[in-house]
Order: sequence, then structure tokens, then C-alpha cells
Amino acid sequence: MSDDQVRPPARLEPKSEDFEARRESGRAARAKTPRRSHAVWAPTATRPDPVALLEEQALTRDPLLIPLRHARMSVSPFTFYRGAAVIMAADLDAATDSGIVVQLCGDAHLSNFGVFGSAERRLVFDINDFDETLPGPFEWDVKRLVASIEIACRHRGFDDEDRRTARLAAVRGYREQILRSADASVLDAWYDTVPVEHVQELLRREFEEDRVGKKQVKRFESAVAKALTQDRRKVFSKLVTTEGGRMRIAADPPLIVPVEDILTIDHEDTEARMQEALGAYQSTLTTERHPIAEYSYVHMARTVPGVGSVGTRTWVVLLRGRDDADPIFLQAKEAQASVLERFVGPSEYEQHGERVVRGQRVMQATSDIFLGWQRGFPDSSGRQRDFYVRQLKDWKGSLDPEIMVPRGAALYSRVCGETLARAHGRSGDRVQLAAYLGTSQVFDESISAFAEAYADQNELDYRAFMAAIAEGRIEAAQS
Repeated sequence: MSDDQVRPPARLEPKSEDFEARRESGRAARAKTPRRSHAVWAPTATRPDPVALLEEQALTRDPLLIPLRHARMSVSPFTFYRGAAVIMAADLDAATDSGIVVQLCGDAHLSNFGVFGSAERRLVFDINDFDETLPGPFEWDVKRLVASIEIACRHRGFDDEDRRTARLAAVRGYREQILRSADASVLDAWYDTVPVEHVQELLRREFEEDRVGKKQVKRFESAVAKALTQDRRKVFSKLVTTEGGRMRIAADPPLIVPVEDILTIDHEDTEARMQEALGAYQSTLTTERHPIAEYSYVHMARTVPGVGSVGTRTWVVLLRGRDDADPIFLQAKEAQASVLERFVGPSEYEQHGERVVRGQRVMQATSDIFLGWQRGFPDSSGRQRDFYVRQLKDWKGSLDPEIMVPRGAALYSRVCGETLARAHGRSGDRVQLAAYLGTSQVFDESISAFAEAYADQNELDYRAFMAAIAEGRIEAAQS
């Protein structure tokens, strides 16, 4: 939007039982904001300096970890894009707006999809990162996903046609899934999810007579098998040691730093405060009778998350059940203001941990039973921060974009597009969305064109970022 315009706060509207009125609303949105208008990308004369946006974002994060964040972003244009959600949010704010609001993931790039264990102990495929979630225009998520596909495919060296195929597969998958959800019964649309077996079957059918493609099937099946081993016992064997007869999370600075090496408080005080914090966190869980009540605090340590989140405070908390052979790990990750807030308005929730959790619960068909939030875990300055809490590595896994082949990339892009559509269909108005998107490929082609143009912009921003490192304006260091 232009500088003299103010965007009203984005809010999710309750769905009406008047399905025809919802369809008419989608058609009216199409008349106001034509689908072809989404194809356009050009930086405005007042576009913010992308490096300045990252510098501003760094002010709220741990300054000791900012050089590590920059180092991880510097690996390629794709890793830069993963950490540059704030830059794209500013750019999307200046672009065409459909006016159709859903719960946005806020950072729906290719690497934020994967497999994890559901509450019913099934392995499912879904979005797995909601740090930036907030209501906003549906196309913002779609554009971020499809641009990430173009950027990842360029990084893999795919030719023009293969990249276009992958881009269109994602948008078509999104649009067609929205159409299916709009035609489904209400409960079928709400409960729709993607079991991992569905993805495996798609891969097998796609590559049943393709020798190279069969390697992609085996890689996915290996990723699934590996995910099933990523549980609390695997984490325990990697992270825990015994000191003086007590379990402790082993130090591995700067990636893992025990609490006693950060906060100048004694063990008994830490334990008492953590038991209190766990009690407050328990009140945010979805059931009153919850297994967390049977666990007690043992130890905790600060850790360093992926790429975009580096610099936010993240704790791993070791809890004990019946005995030392019955451990569980929780991850408490700091939730700061979403990068979308300055553009779509502030969250309706006072605590950002609650913002993340409630957004995740509405977008995912099934969520971790340990997903909750709390305000606590003070840092060395004593400041109280917002956190969301979840179980650490509960059957979690993902595909590595670095090993994609063209046909596999197109199929994976399609599945990600369909998955995003299911999430938007639960939180937003799938009937309105379906009427807006329609049955033609106009929207598909428009988003594809946008993604290609925005990937060019991302490369320019990456070069500016690397130049800022070379000039000493910002620091990048692996440790």
C-alpha cells in the first residue's frame, strides 16, 4: 500500500451458513482485484533497504547470535530467502491485495513443510513453522511458497521449463484443493489431512517406471523411516549426560548452553521457578487431564534454532516421568512480534506465544498435544519473554530441497500447495476463496509470473546482503 494509505487490521470473519453469499463475495473480490493483477512485481521508489530491515530485526534478538544468523543466511539465495521473511512482508504490503483474509503461516517457504507425529500417532505431512502466523491476505502465503520454489529450483540448476512446471504445480495444487474443499461437506473439509502414506503413493505412481525417479521414492521413504526414529529416546541419547548421579543436558557451546552457564541463579531456585512455569503452561493445553502433570523438571539449556529464527531465545527442557528411563523433552521457543504486524495490524493476543499456538491449531488438522504457551524463562537481563512450547522432535522430518530432481520438485511443490490450501480452507472462507480462484489457470499463471520476478529481486537483495558483509556493515561468523 502507498505511504498515505492505512491498511485496516486483518481479521478473520466468522463463516456464514449462506453459501451462495460467500460465493458472491469471492466473485466480487475478483472484480475488485483481478487475478491477473497478482502477476505484477516491481519495487516501489520508497522500497526499504533490505539490509536495514534485517538490521532492525536484529535489535530484538540475542546480539551474540546475530553473526551466526547472517552466516547461515549467506550460504545461498535460498538460505537468504528463508531468513528474509520481513523483507518480503514489506514487499507484499506494497503489492495487490485480494482482501480475502485467512490465517497466514507468514513464512510458507518450501522448507517449512514436513512430516511429524499426530496426536493419534500417525505420521502426517503439514506446515510445521508458525512463528510469523497472523491473519492476512491469502495470496501472501501463496506468493511466498511459490517464490521459494523458484529460488530453490534455480539453486538446483533447473532449466526454465522445469522451474515453470514446479511453480505451476504448486499454484494449481493450491487452487484445485481449495475447489475440492469448497465442494466437500463441512466436516470433511475441516478434518482433511495428508497422511504420509498418501505422499508415498503419489511418488510411487509418478516414478513407477523411472529409474532415476525411484531414487527419489527411496529418499522420501528413508526420510520417513528416519522421522520415526526421531523421538524422545533418540534425543535423550544425543543430549543427556549424568553428573553426580543427576541427569544433565550436555554442553556444546554455542549451540547448547546449560542454564547454569547463563543465569546467575542456583539450581533449587531454577527448579522451583520451572515447576511454577510448567504449571502455568499446563493451563494453555487443550485438555485438563494431560500427561505433563506426571512429569517433573530436571534441567534446561539454551539452543540455537534453524535459519530465520537464529537469535531468538530457545530452550530445551528435560523432564522426568516415572524414573530416569522415562524422559521427555520440551522445546520452548521465543515468540516475538510477527513480521507481518506492522503491515496487517497487531495480533489480537497479548502474548505472542498464544498468537503462534492459536494460529497453528487452526491451520493444522492435528497438532502436538504438548503445544502451549507461557510468559517466562527470563534471560540474563531479567526480562520476561513470550514463548510457545512443544515436544522436541516428535517423529519430525522433511525433504531436503538440495537433492530435488525436476519431476520430484514438481510433485513435492504440488503437495505443499495442496497442504497450504487445506490450512487456508480451515481458517478462512474456502467457499469465497474458490469463487475467487475459479477453474481457469489465470491465477496459476499470475502467481507463477510473480514468483519468477520476485526471485530476481531476491537475488539482488542477496547480493546487497553479501556486499554488506564484505564491507563490514554487518557481521557474519559461524560461531
